Amino acid sequence: MTTTTPPVFSWLLLIPRIPTQPSRHRVAVWRELRRAGAVPAASGAWVVPGLPAFTELIPAIRELAERGDGSLAVFDVAGREEGDATALRDLFAAARIDEWKEFVADCGKFDAEIDREFAKEKFTFGELEEEEQSLERLRRWHRDLMRRDALALPEASDATDRLAASTEKLATYSERVFEVNLPSDPAL
Repeated sequence: MTTTTPPVFSWLLLIPRIPTQPSRHRVAVWRELRRAGAVPAASGAWVVPGLPAFTELIPAIRELAERGDGSLAVFDVAGREEGDATALRDLFAAARIDEWKEFVADCGKFDAEIDREFAKEKFTFGELEEEEQSLERLRRWHRDLMRRDALALPEASDATDRLAASTEKLATYSERVFEVNLPSDPAL
């Protein structure tokens, strides 16, 4: 049995300060922080790994804060004790694990939808196009989650396998749609 050492990197503490009104500016900054993979560390403070996948998004977040007459302060942080860095890692890991679980659940919903189409024998090109769009949304989401997975969590690998299974399920459905809707002329 092999054990892997968790990746080591620095952490950044982000503190946005934006007036409460109008609230749309605060909400826009919070939304961008979450999309960037930041996790709330305390009231008004967010944390991200000090890696390019995260730091490259900071200028856009700063610009959003300034647009709302606010600011964004960014600090390099290091714990005073070993447990301090572990606390940040655990906080970050918990947020990523929740995202992976939600992703896997959505793959399950996608698969259930394909199963319903088979059960109803609804093999139309319109339905196929809709399902292809749903799978593309899952692929984009997976790419975003992979970009934020700085810890190489096992849940990421499981989710990748789940996406592959959903992709295969759609391929089977697609074949059936074409079988039903196109003539079986061998010249085609």
